Amino acid sequence: MIAEHSAIVARGMGVRRGGRWLLRPVAFGVSEGVTGLAGPPGVGKSTLLATFATLRRPHVGVLKILGYDTGNNSDLRTVRARIGYLPGNFTSADNLTVGEFVAYAAYYKRVRSDATRSILKRLDLLESESTEMSLVPPDVRLRAGLAATCVHEPELVLLDDPLHGVGDVEASELLPLIGALAPTILVSAPTPQALTGWCDRVFTLARGRLTERATRSAPADGSTFGFATPGPHRERAALSGERAGGEVLREDREAMSRSPLSWFGAEPPGEGPRPRRPKKLASV
Repeated sequence: MIAEHSAIVARGMGVRRGGRWLLRPVAFGVSEGVTGLAGPPGVGKSTLLATFATLRRPHVGVLKILGYDTGNNSDLRTVRARIGYLPGNFTSADNLTVGEFVAYAAYYKRVRSDATRSILKRLDLLESESTEMSLVPPDVRLRAGLAATCVHEPELVLLDDPLHGVGDVEASELLPLIGALAPTILVSAPTPQALTGWCDRVFTLARGRLTERATRSAPADGSTFGFATPGPHRERAALSGERAGGEVLREDREAMSRSPLSWFGAEPPGEGPRPRRPKKLASV
């Protein structure tokens, strides 16, 4: 059974790219706790996380995030204000310090300026606050990314392979922090072994299908994450009625052209002092 109050609820949702299914039409729900999504590069994890972040639409089916139907454009601003999303290819601006980077995110998330100081302290970044992002080690850069992602205290956090490039010792220190970021966390990694030791539930994505893996806290019986994959006839029916989807939403593409930090959240409120803008940042 899929609980309707789950943070992520999909019914008949399918995601395609380049003419192939990254996720075949499926019904599932992601509830509170830390859920891992494993799969090798190119399998579709990043596209799926961007879809959950409402930056892309599913090709077929219904996707609800925190109770909001992502197919309803009028709800996007509301739901995005409650999501924290850290893309795997985020890069830091050489001309910004750690503190400025997080302050810029807070500006886009429309939160009080003192929230920056609070999240810097929470993620043990006060000593690095005045250091340029280009000079900090990978684990500190990740902490800064997490701070920027969670400065507005989101209910759902989506992390795309966050531990890539981080050493084992530093990663072990970061895991408790990541697990406490929000009530519901979805994190990806290339292998299930990188997730099973600390996630409440882990799923692998391969050939367009989700498969549950056993973890220390949950057996692989589907009891903590309900999903059911339709048969081939359902997939053909889905394709016959497929609506436009999968691409970056037009309004989001326009926002990205105005600011490469648009994945932080809504457009700036236009009031209060604007933090120093980065000269160069990679977009999603």
